[in-house]
Formats: sequence, structure tokens, C-alpha cells
Amino acid sequence: MEFLPITTAEDYRVQDIYTSYTTTFPEDERRGHEKFNALFSNPHVKVISVLHDSQSVGYLIIWELSSYVFVEHFEVFEAFRSQKLGSHITGYLFENYPRIILEIEPDHLGDDAKRRYAFYQRNGFSLIDEMYVQPSYGDGKKPLDLWLLANYSPENLKEIKDEIYDVVYH
Repeated sequence: MEFLPITTAEDYRVQDIYTSYTTTFPEDERRGHEKFNALFSNPHVKVISVLHDSQSVGYLIIWELSSYVFVEHFEVFEAFRSQKLGSHITGYLFENYPRIILEIEPDHLGDDAKRRYAFYQRNGFSLIDEMYVQPSYGDGKKPLDLWLLANYSPENLKEIKDEIYDVVYH
């Protein structure tokens, strides 16, 4: 498996990533096209294309923050799901980032949410906040009640949430 940073919105892989991103994530859980493209010039952000057997199988959008990384989006493309690739991707994250935080839908929202939560639990993440609210991504988009997960026990959850709000969702 290869993990290739994408450093410009003009990279040929970005269109496939954006198309899948807009298909997979509901409107309230994602950035518009202009804000998505702005990620490539943000010094805190890494957009990583994931390849397996020379095929693009997914991507990560991560934010390198003060003492941890925040995984904003993590997707295995639909054609490649149920092949254990997601576990390989979390393995890559653990090898490269000792402290990881991400947000997910609460597991009571349906079978997909239950499946996602179980996946992250199997792969070393624990629930650290059930009262987390993802701020709105912009005009016409709603804030969302989500859960925060981490692969470690953060000392000061309020500081972490404030940093996510200030840097990721500013």
C-alpha cells in the first residue's frame, strides 16, 4: 500500500477524490469545492492519496495540530470497500502519528454508523466525547452532533476541541 501526498488542487487525482467525497459525505459533513481546493494551500493539512496494487483506493485528509493529528476525512472508495483496506490505512496512521483524533456519527444513527464505530473500535480508537458538535462548514450547512474518538487518552479535551474549532473549522 502506498500513501502519496497531494500538494496541489491541480493534481489529476483530486477530481476523483472530490467526486467520491461529494457522493459519500452528506452536504453538512463536507466543504464546498472552493473550500476543498483551499486545503491544498493550508500548512496544517495533508491530503493523502491511498494506492493499493497501483490503483487509487481512497484518501485521507488530516490536520497536523499542536500535539495530535485530526483526521477530517478518511474514505476507501466504494469499489474497494470490504477488503480490509481501511484497517491497513489505520495502521499507516498509527505508524506515522502517535496521537490521532477523529469524529464520527453516533452509532445510534443507523447501521452504517454502528459499522463505522465498530470498525474504529477494532482498530484501536476509543470514544472520548459524546457531546461534540461539529461546527457548520458554511452558509446553508448545519452543525452536527458527532462523537470524538482517539487512539490515546487526551489530557485536556476542551483545549483539543477549541483547537479543532479554531484551526479546522475557522
